[in-house]
Amino acid sequence: MFKHKIPLAWLQLKKQRGRFIVALCGITFANFLMLMQLGFQSALYDSNTRFHLLLQTDLIIVSRQAQNLGLLSSFPRRRLFQAANLSQVESVNPLYIRLGVWKSLETKLDESILVIGFNPDKPAFNLPQVNKNLDLIKYPDTLLFDRNANGKYQQAIASVDGGKSITTELQGHKVTIRGLYEVGASFVANASVITSDQNFLRIFSSQSAGKVNLGLIKLKPNSDANVVVKELQSYLGDDVKVLTRQEFIDFEKKYWQESGAIGFIFSLGVTIGFLVGVIIVYQIIYSDVMDHIAEYATLKAMGFRNRYLLSVVFQEALILAVLGYIPGCLISLGMYTATRNATKLPLFMTADRVIQVLILTIIMCLISGAIAMRKLNAADPADIF
Repeated sequence: MFKHKIPLAWLQLKKQRGRFIVALCGITFANFLMLMQLGFQSALYDSNTRFHLLLQTDLIIVSRQAQNLGLLSSFPRRRLFQAANLSQVESVNPLYIRLGVWKSLETKLDESILVIGFNPDKPAFNLPQVNKNLDLIKYPDTLLFDRNANGKYQQAIASVDGGKSITTELQGHKVTIRGLYEVGASFVANASVITSDQNFLRIFSSQSAGKVNLGLIKLKPNSDANVVVKELQSYLGDDVKVLTRQEFIDFEKKYWQESGAIGFIFSLGVTIGFLVGVIIVYQIIYSDVMDHIAEYATLKAMGFRNRYLLSVVFQEALILAVLGYIPGCLISLGMYTATRNATKLPLFMTADRVIQVLILTIIMCLISGAIAMRKLNAADPADIF
């Protein structure tokens, strides 16, 4: 890191230990804030696209009015029958998805829950725990419950794990939990249940079988999904959109990025963390330059060029960036684990995020150094002495 024999930048930082520690704490906090906000943002997108990734389908049909997985609206089921007429289509499968009012067994309070229904003879998800219990959900008013739900469901989950059936209410309708699966909470709902299409329509009696929320389309081997999307979109009515699996995932993410205020809040948090770091590092480096302005002027008088003096300031900025980043990253790792266990959200540290924040930290410190260098450039030995 040091270009010269005497590590001047390090020695100057180390001389004022109290100020140095304060600077590291500030950068650590800025790093922690950026890592946590980016982590929450990633968890927002990942948690809300879990079911998207688990769908056993090539293409998806959604209503033009759909906003996100919890607000899909509905479209005529006949659109699926029309799609089945294309030669490249192997099969179609309607999916029913709505948010319902669930009475908690433990708190006795009403809670919002994501309810999913499909034909048990046509598995819709790549979920082994669901697919092995498809015969169970054929029974009237029988559900499978998400083991990784976030909330006070431990007693109910333990009972079902022990082979017992649990009865509660969903939309004012008595239902029975007879099995479990693992997906996890999201920002749409803390929990979810899966049942048959017939049970779904009994629970949501206001929704007719002719109105579906999602259409799953499987293509024949060697079919080009993008070509079929264009054909279906021109063939079907304007009331629906045809999407590939990735487009459906991007559709969900776009809602939370642009329409949901929460996505903006997380982005704002990253920006604030960056600005806090810039201000803190600037104050430290500027104070250091002012404290040693006479020494810098002396070095100028001895023949050292501005380039050397500026390199010292940049070295200080890099030292602060790296040493402040390490504890910030370690603290964030601990908080990721604690938050993941408490909320059941997919909050994990990724290599991309580690590198991204490290680069942001270095840029943050270099910007601070560049601002502070203006005073150094103006240091004139004649004025000082």
